[in-house]
Amino acid sequence: MDFMGMMKQAQALQAKMAEAQAELEALEVEGEAGAGVVRITLTAKGDLKGLSIDPSLLKPEEKEILEDLIVSAHAQARAKAEAATAEKMKSVTGGLQLPPGLKLPF
Repeated sequence: MDFMGMMKQAQALQAKMAEAQAELEALEVEGEAGAGVVRITLTAKGDLKGLSIDPSLLKPEEKEILEDLIVSAHAQARAKAEAATAEKMKSVTGGLQLPPGLKLPF
């Protein structure tokens, strides 16, 4: 067993993981609802970066609709962020099979 070779591979994987983390922090995804009248921008890490609301929704009687659209747009953006994260981690680990429930990054 080549212990030094394994250590080098582990260090290379660690460097790739750090690079992937930096890329994911910079990657932004957008979710929308109501045919685009509400838009939310998140980083792939899930940080809210922006919220856009069409002025037509800014009526007191539309409050509940607006709230629902914001939740829907956020859910869509979050799903895109999770998919981007999963794809990036898959490319970093080279398809390494991880135990169920174990998510990268730790």
